[in-house]
Amino acid sequence: MTAIKLFAYDTPNARKVSVALEEMELDYTVQIVDITKDEQFHPEFLAISPNNKIPAITDPDGPDARPIHIFESGAILIYLAEKSQRFLPADPRRRIQTIEWLMFQMGGFGPMPGQVHHFLGLESVEDQRYGLQRFSRETRRLYGVMDRRLAQVPYFAEEISIADFAILGSGRVSPCPGLVSAHDGQGGHAAWLCGLAQVKGLRLGASREITV
Repeated sequence: MTAIKLFAYDTPNARKVSVALEEMELDYTVQIVDITKDEQFHPEFLAISPNNKIPAITDPDGPDARPIHIFESGAILIYLAEKSQRFLPADPRRRIQTIEWLMFQMGGFGPMPGQVHHFLGLESVEDQRYGLQRFSRETRRLYGVMDRRLAQVPYFAEEISIADFAILGSGRVSPCPGLVSAHDGQGGHAAWLCGLAQVKGLRLGASREITV
């Protein structure tokens, strides 16, 4: 089997995929796309990722034994789970539960903390104020959602799945100071994150060199 090529840089979205590839034990190589130099806008990368975003993958052994390019981290995770037949349960109830929490990350826990980090990086306090008020409030709410869920189950879909890999990408760079939910002092996500740190594939994927 020819190795999958991961086009990535050291971002939460890219880490989702490197973590999944390691834990699924799929052979892969990394091609760094240096977004600090706008390499994501190069025509050769546009042919792989029409949205000019990392991560993306190329699988030489795609469906019908033909190469396939895939962009968008959620789509990549679903594809890899189906290819490896791991971390996306066959049971319909468990499967939709996994997809629910994957979409929770894609639509909420990915973008909102990302906006918080963006506004924290601005030098002007006036520029920071509106964005931090808006996005910090929603990020705290999302932490509360996660804390309540993790007070009931060890993983978001009850068993470890691509939903955890996705949320881990954003969870590695969070919480920001002052954003931890008051649900239990540290937040259920903190214990979840510490537990995932013990999983070999997740450690390897989170530390894989994908920056210059």
